[in-house]
Amino acid sequence: MKALVYHGPGNRVWEEVPTPTIQDPTDAIVKVTKTTICGTDLHIMKGDVPTVTEGRILGHEGIGIIEQIGNAVSNFKVGDKVLISCITSCGRCEPCKKRMYSHCANGGGWVLGHLIDGTQAEYVRIPFADNSLYHAPVGMDEDALVMISDILPTGFECGVLNGQVSPGDTVVIVGAGPVGLAATLTAQFYSPAELIVVDTDGNRLEVAMELGATQVISNADGKAVEKIMNLTDGQGVDVAIEAVGVPATFDICQRIVKAGGHIANVGVHGKSVTLEIERLWAHNITLTTRLVDTETTPMLLKVVQSGKIKPNQLVTHHYKLDEMMTAYDTFGNAAKEQALKIILTNE
Repeated sequence: MKALVYHGPGNRVWEEVPTPTIQDPTDAIVKVTKTTICGTDLHIMKGDVPTVTEGRILGHEGIGIIEQIGNAVSNFKVGDKVLISCITSCGRCEPCKKRMYSHCANGGGWVLGHLIDGTQAEYVRIPFADNSLYHAPVGMDEDALVMISDILPTGFECGVLNGQVSPGDTVVIVGAGPVGLAATLTAQFYSPAELIVVDTDGNRLEVAMELGATQVISNADGKAVEKIMNLTDGQGVDVAIEAVGVPATFDICQRIVKAGGHIANVGVHGKSVTLEIERLWAHNITLTTRLVDTETTPMLLKVVQSGKIKPNQLVTHHYKLDEMMTAYDTFGNAAKEQALKIILTNE
């Protein structure tokens, strides 16, 4: 089969590799029908995730059709159309029983495209299939379904839930990439009074307004903090969601949060940040970090199926699966290409 293989920082190849096989009774082999590229994949390509070793097939999102199952798989059968979760979980260990699936102690967590081969391929092996796959609702938009693999639960769980967004809050989301926009969509579940999105990309700020932001702020001039403090009469915001993963955006969040407020970090950080504890120690703030657990995936499937939110609005480009190298080039030049999420279809 063909797959996108990581050969060290800056080096990726679409190449022939062995088709995966059943290794454990709880495995399933899924023929990938649609997948996508994540900002985390770009972090991997930059060398920000050293646990990804040379020769790894990347990707942790997608949908597909089950081709084979191990003899211990009971919730699925060959031919089922499934959503692949970005998080693999055994469902039995102590972290899983706490619904902290990202820290599964039996070889799960974020492993696809990280510690084991992932979904940017024609076929993928899914460990613990009963707990790591979801039946695809009949007739559901497939592009929207792919968004539920990762970015929708990530923006919701790591940003909105960890930030404890409440009715009447002033919420700022720093970063209008796919995950930041997923947080924009799902923050509206809790009726914030103000939902402000910050970015340097004018096109992404336009999309944020279309998706429900009440205001947008360009940080192209580096003055986002000043603008936000002016908007809030110097008080700051109830919730600041960091959705980029660089020191500059974290700095914005810690400088705009009000006393008693929340900073919810979502971004994947490859470099250290400076926590201004000398200023924040007495502010009663809450700072959270999290790797998505996908505990909300069943709920999000129902909400998207009902049409309450439409995450397929985040899809800007479509390619065939064997155009993976071109798709990476497009996603890597997102501002120029006006790219958000890219769908790759295995035809």
